[in-house]
Amino acid sequence: MKKKSLFKNPFYRFDSLNILLFFTAWGIWWSFFQIWLTNTLHFSGEQVGTIYSFNSAITLILMFVYGAIQDRLGLKRHLLIFCSVMEMLLGPFFTWLYAPLLHSSFYLGTFLGSLYLSFAFLAASPTFEAVTERISRRYRFEYGQARSWGSFGYAVSALLAGFLFTISPNLVFWLSSFIALLLFLLLIFIHPEKNQKMIDLYENKVENAKESSTASLKEIFGVFKMKALWQIIIYIIFSWTFYTVFDQQMFPQFFTQFFATKALGQQMYGVLNSVEVFLEAIMMACVPWLMKKIGVRKTLLVGITIMVIRIGGCGLVTNPLGVSCIKLLHAPETACFALGLFRYFTLHFDTKVSATLYMVGYQIAAQVGQIIFSTPLGDLRDHIGYSHTFLVISGITLIAGIYANFILKKDNVDVNGQPLSKD
Repeated sequence: MKKKSLFKNPFYRFDSLNILLFFTAWGIWWSFFQIWLTNTLHFSGEQVGTIYSFNSAITLILMFVYGAIQDRLGLKRHLLIFCSVMEMLLGPFFTWLYAPLLHSSFYLGTFLGSLYLSFAFLAASPTFEAVTERISRRYRFEYGQARSWGSFGYAVSALLAGFLFTISPNLVFWLSSFIALLLFLLLIFIHPEKNQKMIDLYENKVENAKESSTASLKEIFGVFKMKALWQIIIYIIFSWTFYTVFDQQMFPQFFTQFFATKALGQQMYGVLNSVEVFLEAIMMACVPWLMKKIGVRKTLLVGITIMVIRIGGCGLVTNPLGVSCIKLLHAPETACFALGLFRYFTLHFDTKVSATLYMVGYQIAAQVGQIIFSTPLGDLRDHIGYSHTFLVISGITLIAGIYANFILKKDNVDVNGQPLSKD
């Protein structure tokens, strides 16, 4: 097939905008969620850990349900539309129900909040990613090139949120609802897959043949019998789990403590988070090229190495400039880790169940880890402080990296999915 300009591909344009709007709607409030819980609602590290554990527990179950449904739907967008409707309710939910209930009845509020957040965002995020990855294989564009627009949207919204949040946290929740409305309208009214001329021009016939039939329930549940998948799950629990606890549950408030006022700290965190995710967007576009040069396995090992350095470095450096520079390593770390793992699944496993594999092997495994470790690590932070807790987390991820070196398959071994083409 003759190579065409990427932006002429309507499937790339649609899915890039789709994932851009989702991550913009998510990032504008999620980037400040821990600060909102700690500085606005004044919860302790242990209580924040409990909230994250509840979120993970519900998301754990729902991710498998979402993954199984989407593998049955294939490229149909019914589930994405449902998620966008749920996302539109964020402003009313946070303003009038979630915050008051957390104060009046903490555990009831935590439970209801975890139900809503899981349905609307936490389980929806990997679903949007899985659909975009599947469409990228079907219609000839790199998944990372589309996913980078999600990071770009997250970066813009995080920068904006840093200023809006200091005016009123409710502003970011309501703006998220408005962006979700735009996403809903996009999913309802834009349909490049109905243009037969574009299908004939861009469709990958080989991938189309592979997915001519949807995954059966037997195939979906059969993923739990795969030894190689369980090895990956153990790896994720002791790596990505601890990264998530560090990055979402601890780092935001840790960083704001370096500044004279909470408002200034929140604004500077918004700027740092935005710069970081702008760099992540660039890396998301570059990592597919890196994988073709050095391979999927080596890309994953690069990601875990950066993770160890970044978390440990934040535990050693004691000034805001140094911490900011180390935090920016998040960009190559996340791109190598997330894109590398997604490509690992589509390389070594049947792509027909890619959404389920991604949910179970990556996202659900991370949620299991968060259920187990969020509250204990929050309690550990209360007792020994942020810096020492970061060093503990870095040590655990180092052990996970050593383990990964032994269990990750080479790129030319057990190629049961889409082979890796190298430049």
